[in-house]
Amino acid sequence: MRNLIAPFAFGLALAAANATASEAAPKSDKAADAVKAAAAAVPSIKPNLKLAAATPAVASPAAAASKSEDDAEVDLSVRIAEKLAELRAKQALRAEQAARARKVNEAKRRKEAEAAAAAAAIATAAAAKPKNGTHWTYEGEFGPENWSKINTAWASCNTGNRQSPIDLRDGLKVDLEQVTFDYHPSSFNEIDNGHTIQVNVAGGNFLTVGGTTYELQQFHFHRPGEERINGKGTEMVVHMVHKSYDGKLAVLAVLLERGIANPMIQTVWNNLPLEKLTTVTPSIVLDVNEILPARRDYFTYMGSLTEPPCTENVLWIVMKQPMTASPQQMALFSRLYPFNARPIQPSNGRMIKESQ
Repeated sequence: MRNLIAPFAFGLALAAANATASEAAPKSDKAADAVKAAAAAVPSIKPNLKLAAATPAVASPAAAASKSEDDAEVDLSVRIAEKLAELRAKQALRAEQAARARKVNEAKRRKEAEAAAAAAAIATAAAAKPKNGTHWTYEGEFGPENWSKINTAWASCNTGNRQSPIDLRDGLKVDLEQVTFDYHPSSFNEIDNGHTIQVNVAGGNFLTVGGTTYELQQFHFHRPGEERINGKGTEMVVHMVHKSYDGKLAVLAVLLERGIANPMIQTVWNNLPLEKLTTVTPSIVLDVNEILPARRDYFTYMGSLTEPPCTENVLWIVMKQPMTASPQQMALFSRLYPFNARPIQPSNGRMIKESQ
C-alpha cells in the first residue's frame, strides 16, 4: 500500500504542472520553454515509475514487524473464531442430546405413570369386588386370622367385637333361671363336612331360657374344647346350635372330659359317613338328652358362632359340669380332626353371668 503512494503523488504533481503550463502559454515564450523542458523531463521519469511499480519495495524492519503483528492478530482471531464455532457446535449438540433424553425420560415416566394408574385401578377394582371364597381351615393361610379375607360376608370374624370363644372368668355370680330342655329321641343325619362331624337333628327338640324358646338345629364337636373357664380348657366340647322362631341363635356348649363312654356319642360314631362331604341318614333315633349333664348350672354371655361367617348376637350357654367320653371315643375323633378349635377371642368388657 505504501509503495503505491509515491507514484500516485507524482501523477498529481504532473497533472498540476500540465494545468499550469496550459494557463501560462500566452504570457511569454520563456514560460513556454519552461513548460517544454518539464514535458521533456517526463519521459525520463515514467520508466522509473514503471520500474518502481515492477520492482517490489524492500520493507523496513518496523514495517515487517508491524505486518508480522497484524498477521499474528489475524491468525489468533481466526483461531478464536474457529474455537468459538467449535464450542457453539458442541453446545448445540449437547443441548439437542439433552432435549432428546428429556423427551425419552418424559415418555418413560408417562408410561410408568399410566402402568401404575392401571395397576392401581385393577387393585381397586379387585378390592371393591366382593370375595366369595368358601374354603377355610383352622391353621395356615386359610386359618382364623384370614377368615375375613376369604369372603366379604365373613368380615365379623376379624372386625367383630363380640366374638367367641372367650375365657370365662370374673363372671357375675347370680341366681340364673334354669334352662328348660324339651328334648326327645329323634331321627337324624350326619355329615363329615371337612371341619367337624355335624349331626342334624329332626325338629321338635327345644330349650327355653330368658322367655325365648329355641329349637335344636344341629350339634358338632371341637377338639380341644374351645371355651376356657378361668384359663382352663377341656379335651373336647359339643356345640348344640339352636334357633328361635324369629331367627335368633343360641348355642349350648357341653364340655367333654375323659371318663366313661357316652351313649349318644357312640351312636354318632357308629354311623360316621365313609367319605367327607357325604350325608348319612341312619334308620334309628338319637336321644340328645344323653349329652346333658345332671347339674344344670351354667355361664352365659353374648357372643358369635366360632366358625365362618362368625355371626354375632348369639346367646351362649356353657354348662359348668362337664360330661365324659371314653379315651377310645376321643381317640376316634382325634384321628379325623386332631385340631379344629378357634383361638380364644377378646372379651372386650362383655358381661358374663354364672350360676351361683
